[in-house]
Amino acid sequence: MQRRERTRHLIELGGLVQKAGLIELTDDDRVTLYGALLDLAGRAQGDDAGDVLALWKRRGKRAFEAEAETTEAS
Repeated sequence: MQRRERTRHLIELGGLVQKAGLIELTDDDRVTLYGALLDLAGRAQGDDAGDVLALWKRRGKRAFEAEAETTEAS
């Protein structure tokens, strides 16, 4: 059961990478994607980590809300 839940979680995370447009931006280059994610992780561990994470959370929330509004309008 845990394995199935982990697999679903990883698939959802991959979906977020796709939804953010990173696959197209990097031409599906996994090395570039990994480097970008490492950069994000570094920023999230910096001195202003709380501010960075709060900013990302706000942006993500707005994007999900905008997507939901678009879906409802269709």
